[in-house]
Amino acid sequence: MFRRLSKGVRRFVAGFALLSVEMMFVMAVFFVALMGFAYIVRRVFVLGNNSFDQQVFDALEPFVSPANNTLMKTITFFGTHRFLIPANLALIGWFLFVRPHKWYSIKIPAIGLSSLVLMAGLKHLFGRERPLIPLLEPARGLSFPSGHALMSMTFYGMLIYITWHSVKDPRIKWPLIVALFLFILLIGFSRIYLRVHYTSDVLAGFAMGWLWIVLALKSLRYIEKKTKHSLNPVVEASPPGGAA
Repeated sequence: MFRRLSKGVRRFVAGFALLSVEMMFVMAVFFVALMGFAYIVRRVFVLGNNSFDQQVFDALEPFVSPANNTLMKTITFFGTHRFLIPANLALIGWFLFVRPHKWYSIKIPAIGLSSLVLMAGLKHLFGRERPLIPLLEPARGLSFPSGHALMSMTFYGMLIYITWHSVKDPRIKWPLIVALFLFILLIGFSRIYLRVHYTSDVLAGFAMGWLWIVLALKSLRYIEKKTKHSLNPVVEASPPGGAA
């Protein structure tokens, strides 16, 4: 009896310690992202210093080639609305009908739509024009922050969140999380390589995307807990003829 109780206490302490480490990491990155976004805004819009953006364009110049152009165009596609809209719809359908988890099917469109509104609002607020030297063809719209970077951070970040909570086997979980994170970075890099965004646009998009997905997930989790007894039975109800 005492041995089982002692084992249970150790498990609880280990789980609490892991949760604390996770929360500390999330909040540390949140703080860094907030400070980073503020620094970029001050540097670009207050001080008018764009030297770093030009230095990155110059550094990438020797690596421009037809093969790399094709590769970067392929990667950048996965951050466009042409991919992200059907990808979001497919993910919602997955958690509605294939592997029912109604709270995920609510969180995905809530984060996707709010991220889109946030991106549009920030672009209108800052009104920065795009680089005048696109590598292939010019992109439409304003430049700051990068919509590809922001939307990729929120969409693929949501996939990382789902993977973290759903995949139990660490041999699958961690490689998948690392791959998704690296893919987010590659999408942002592709926008710089193609010269349709400045580096500061992409870094600001990543920072704001991280800030938003953390705030959105925390808010939705709070709503989920507060409505657990009244709304949860409705939200988690199985679809007609489906399994819970």
